[in-house]
Amino acid sequence: MPTSNPRLQALLGHEFFAPHQWKRRIALWSGAVLVALAAILFAKASTWAYHLFLGILAHGVWIPLLLTPVVFGLLSWATAGRFRATRGSGIPQAIATLHVEDEHFRQTMLALPIAAGKMLLTLIALAAGASIGREGPTVHVGAGLFYSFARRFGFSDPKAASRFILAGGAAGIAAAFNTPLAGVVFAIEELAGTFEHRFSGLLLTAVIVGGVVSLGIMGNYAYFGTVEASLPLGHAWLAVLLCGVVCGLFGGLFARLILLSRRGPLAHIGALRARWPVAFATGCGLVLAVLGVAFHGSVYGTGYDQARAIVQQAAATPGESFGLAKLAANVVSYWAGIPGGIFSPALAVGAGLGQNIAHFLPGVPAAAVVLLGMSAYLSGVTGAPLTSAVIAMELTDNQAMIIPVMAACLLARAAASLLSPTPVYKDFAERLVQEFERQQASHRAGAPEPLEHVGPSSAFDEPAAPVDEPSSVEKP
Repeated sequence: MPTSNPRLQALLGHEFFAPHQWKRRIALWSGAVLVALAAILFAKASTWAYHLFLGILAHGVWIPLLLTPVVFGLLSWATAGRFRATRGSGIPQAIATLHVEDEHFRQTMLALPIAAGKMLLTLIALAAGASIGREGPTVHVGAGLFYSFARRFGFSDPKAASRFILAGGAAGIAAAFNTPLAGVVFAIEELAGTFEHRFSGLLLTAVIVGGVVSLGIMGNYAYFGTVEASLPLGHAWLAVLLCGVVCGLFGGLFARLILLSRRGPLAHIGALRARWPVAFATGCGLVLAVLGVAFHGSVYGTGYDQARAIVQQAAATPGESFGLAKLAANVVSYWAGIPGGIFSPALAVGAGLGQNIAHFLPGVPAAAVVLLGMSAYLSGVTGAPLTSAVIAMELTDNQAMIIPVMAACLLARAAASLLSPTPVYKDFAERLVQEFERQQASHRAGAPEPLEHVGPSSAFDEPAAPVDEPSSVEKP
């Protein structure tokens, strides 16, 4: 409501046109445009890299048995030093930098060479058939670009830089999926865990500007195409219960497997990776290639084509075992410690599991069950039910399913917590924070250790603390 106080109006006008405010807007708008362009380029390049692999695969299904292990080993070797921060999804790195305000730590995680390396190495992994996604890396790149813009425009204050990192991550996920609302929700629920009025405008503007650029270049499209499906109230809602519980449990299982805790049988796998990282990554590549041969190449890549075919009920859909086979491929790809995300592959696994569940519910629309499976499994993996529901809604341009999808996502999060109490991204981020704190303590004790060693390799090899300990990154 406009104020009638002339002095207040003058003050507000002065604040709006103040030079430092315009400098922040220019940094924000420029960063959002650049992130959108980078996301579009990354998406196109990812498709090209995967098609390159398919072209290689056409010359012989046995080729990945040689190619994939060699590339996995080389990627593990290449990311063992200064480029350790390029490993994995990239979302834990963004979360960790929001909770550690040390400038050197943030530079180690978000420097422009890290962002460029993240994109390049992810593309190389896709060209070798890795079962990874590009969305997590896009969040990492977006956070890095925004942080670099903040520093270049003089916003060196840690709190101001945190807001830019958060806005960059939100713009990254929005541009990667063409889902602006999901970008905002993801930033609140997954990246920050809190929401302050002071950066609400910054966050929304970054997503809007990035979305406009993406819309102007790519057009108004839904990631998986429009899905005309609904779930009538009644016995059909049994699908919500089944998808929520089953897909949530599988999502929690996946999270537990890739976390490789210090206790239990998974500790032996973590110890092997810590001791022989390159050989271990090579072995993971070989296992992936064997899975590819066994399942006719369906487990390679992001899983986008297979998931879209299942959602759209296309004639040529993957086999009934696709969901579990893709889950195994995702695990070994993530175990390798190479750059790459889990969003798209998780959606593919969820689509496959939803396809299986639909066979037990003949009276329920299959497309609706598949959509429930996708969103529920993603919620189980990430521990972010609201983000998963919004992403599912925007990816399929379907609002009729939002209530059952949200219900399935909440059930899935509860079921997943039985196997993986802490959300996977926050757990990995906590390990990065703890590794940094240990190195800081070592430095204060007179035995300095270079911060270049802080990175997902150390965080992925062995947890700094048991995974069931409280996570400090969840504190406000």
